[in-house]
Amino acid sequence: MWMGTYPTTPSLILSNGKDLQEHLNANKEKLIGKPILDRFGADLPYLPKILSIAKALPLQIHPDKKLAAKLHEKDPKKFGDTNHKPEIAVALGKFEVFVGWKPLSDVQSLFTSIPVLTSKFLSSSSDTIDKDKLKSIVHKILSLSDEEIKSIYNTLKDTPSSKFPTSSYIPSLLPRLADQYSTSDPGNLVALLTMNYLVLRKGDAIYVPADGIHAYLSGDIVECMARSDNVLNTGFCPRADRDSVDLFSAALTFSPVGKDECILKPTSSSKGKNCKTKVLAPPMSEFDMLVLELRNGEKETIEKLGGPIIMVVTGGNGTMKTGGEMFEVKEGYVFFVGVGTELEFEAEEGLEAHIAFCEA
Repeated sequence: MWMGTYPTTPSLILSNGKDLQEHLNANKEKLIGKPILDRFGADLPYLPKILSIAKALPLQIHPDKKLAAKLHEKDPKKFGDTNHKPEIAVALGKFEVFVGWKPLSDVQSLFTSIPVLTSKFLSSSSDTIDKDKLKSIVHKILSLSDEEIKSIYNTLKDTPSSKFPTSSYIPSLLPRLADQYSTSDPGNLVALLTMNYLVLRKGDAIYVPADGIHAYLSGDIVECMARSDNVLNTGFCPRADRDSVDLFSAALTFSPVGKDECILKPTSSSKGKNCKTKVLAPPMSEFDMLVLELRNGEKETIEKLGGPIIMVVTGGNGTMKTGGEMFEVKEGYVFFVGVGTELEFEAEEGLEAHIAFCEA
């Protein structure tokens, strides 16, 4: 479920059922502000979303702007816009995710110490795996037949756990992923052999750049992305739903590398006057995200921001005061707030909110 103004599933205003985009179009400068209008137009440049993940979502990337424009021109029905889609994901509890690439040394260790991988993907056990070689390996995995993938899967399943020193999770995840899809799904091999596997705790966050490979495995998260719905899938989905191997491989960016490069760390935000607010600031212009966490009875004031916000209440309850009006806020409520609006919060039984916003 996302919140925003993307035309395929636009948000509606609860009090009157009006499309949020229509309301913004009629009150552009008042609600969005001239600096944001000049930069992004009247369309909100971000889309926050709540995801509850029970099994692995498709192994995918989101095209960058250049590729998105080409794909949209060629197939506007499937690729509905020309924008890129970098994103963040914030854990609301335990969150498992495949994201980015393992360090090349870890990939090297796996592919040179396990004979079936050496023989299938390398010239010899002395091969050096650099980014170009990794790209070749991923392309070859995605090009294998179902029977070839299944054969490699079965061999890996019977491989001693000592062969996975830097990826000790592989033996336990192999059957789990196969049960969700099949032993012939290429996502099993790409994710487990070449990608980082992270287990995040509540409050942890990751950043996925445009063209960054990822697959969400389990957990509840707040996601926020640039305003786009373009995606290329290649695994953890039926074969009919997979995009061209050549297209997918050509679009890949080989960063981030290693777990640390995937993590987006929160910092204290000056936007909260009582120091109860943190900010997640990904390296992109479309949005930042404030994270408000209050204990019973605590208060916080968010200063006037230079752009519109969408706030998702993700826990607890309390009140929000703005412009002389008082609003009840509790888990599951979503608010749009126009530019330049101060917000005063008071928690009753704790209060947690994730606030997407942009400033020029």
